[in-house]
Amino acid sequence: MEIATIYNYFLQTTGIATDNRKINTDNLFVALKGDNFNGNKFALSAIENGAKYAIIDEVEYKTDDRFILVEDSLTALQQLASYHRNQLNITIIGLTGSNGKTTTKELINAVLSQKFNTKATIGNLNNHIGVPLTLLSFDSTTEIGIVEMGANHQKEIEMLCEICQPDFGYITNFGKAHLEGFGGTEGVIKGKSELYQYLSANNKTAFVNTDDTIQNEKTTNINRITFGLNNPENFVNITKIETNPMVKIEFENTTIQSHLIGLYNANNINAAITIGKHFGVSNEKIKFGLENYIPNNNRSQLLEKNSNKIILDAYNANPSSMNAALTNFFQLEEKNKVAILGDMFELGVESSYEHKKLIEFCFNQENIIFHFIGKDFFAHKNSNSNMNFHETFENFKSVFSSKKTENSFLLIKGSRGMSLERTLEII
Repeated sequence: MEIATIYNYFLQTTGIATDNRKINTDNLFVALKGDNFNGNKFALSAIENGAKYAIIDEVEYKTDDRFILVEDSLTALQQLASYHRNQLNITIIGLTGSNGKTTTKELINAVLSQKFNTKATIGNLNNHIGVPLTLLSFDSTTEIGIVEMGANHQKEIEMLCEICQPDFGYITNFGKAHLEGFGGTEGVIKGKSELYQYLSANNKTAFVNTDDTIQNEKTTNINRITFGLNNPENFVNITKIETNPMVKIEFENTTIQSHLIGLYNANNINAAITIGKHFGVSNEKIKFGLENYIPNNNRSQLLEKNSNKIILDAYNANPSSMNAALTNFFQLEEKNKVAILGDMFELGVESSYEHKKLIEFCFNQENIIFHFIGKDFFAHKNSNSNMNFHETFENFKSVFSSKKTENSFLLIKGSRGMSLERTLEII
């Protein structure tokens, strides 16, 4: 079936659904497949639950004209998203990077929404399914779309760029994330730079942090809008950055006091400032948008519980983000500091080395109590008196909950699969 025909069906609906249990009236259900499920089997249920049409890719499930038969449902979803993108008079900003994508996306949205009707990726729906769903949520009232693109292997960003066709792009950084899939640090740089390649080939524009050597080197032949610290040649010159512990930024006689913790968040804020300035948002509105953004979803949240202050950054972790979070934590002038750190996933053959290296990074911090949780950290346990190693969260819980934690400053950080936000229940 031609994509234009499928698009006409889409226009008659109230939006896309991929879960037959979460159908809104007159949705278009798309029957996707996974290792352990076949969405075609739930297409009839989706119709019965209120869907107007269902896209399927197995002929035996087509029982009437409400079922739209295609060769592959996922491909149809992606093609439908690209087709929809091209029907809209809309500017799209594509965003990727090893760390800080979601926070930066939310900051950009907080700034641009002060002037424009914007829509952005919900949560971290940033993969080969999430990006099409994001695009299909845009409508004729959307003026700027902000699309987060995640990847864990080569050619994935290239594919996502072909789907969303960004007019502008920003790469937050190149860090040690998904090393297993990318094949090492150089693979990460190559994979993320696929965004730059798309922008260059299509005469589009990159936002560039000139303080990042890799960003600077990779964008010399691309249209670019730059920012950096104490460099008047940049489009936006950031004159001062402070963290105590919240990030405070100064530019163009404007001071922004954010609710974000850590120097590693400064460039996320700076990118949002720069993108806002490019699109004509006033400094006053940029300030308002950024100062009213409060992080959630376990990302750099500053919490208080009983007599304790807590930095909860348990959404994800890799060697780069862990190092940045710890560097900031070490510099904070607080007493009774406790770092609760969980294993970092998807590091492949580099995993043992990176976990060992992170432990060594903490060696000289004798005023901090460390709890390392997970089998990868546990494999490198040592006898340092301020370092505690727990093979599982349950082991950690039994030890930690037996001691009352009071008047302390805690950092909680680990990969998503470690679910270290559970620590809040035992503080």
